[in-house]
Amino acid sequence: MKERKNMKKFMNKINNKINGICSKANNAMCSKKGEGYIDTGVKIIVGVVVGGIILAGLYALFNDVILPNMNTEINGMFNYAG
Repeated sequence: MKERKNMKKFMNKINNKINGICSKANNAMCSKKGEGYIDTGVKIIVGVVVGGIILAGLYALFNDVILPNMNTEINGMFNYAG
């Protein structure tokens, strides 16, 4: 008899927890708060623009500084007149 009472208390406690979790999930799904479409669009546009600027800078750096310098260094190694 005592075991049944304990089991019933335990089941009620679990049922209450599950109902609370379901209620919180339902409130979260029905909530109108949060991030809007415009915010997300602006973030994407800013990310693309900043990424493009970084890539353009790296492209210019490689073409104007790194590759010509590397070319002269390699030619200097092979044209050793020793």
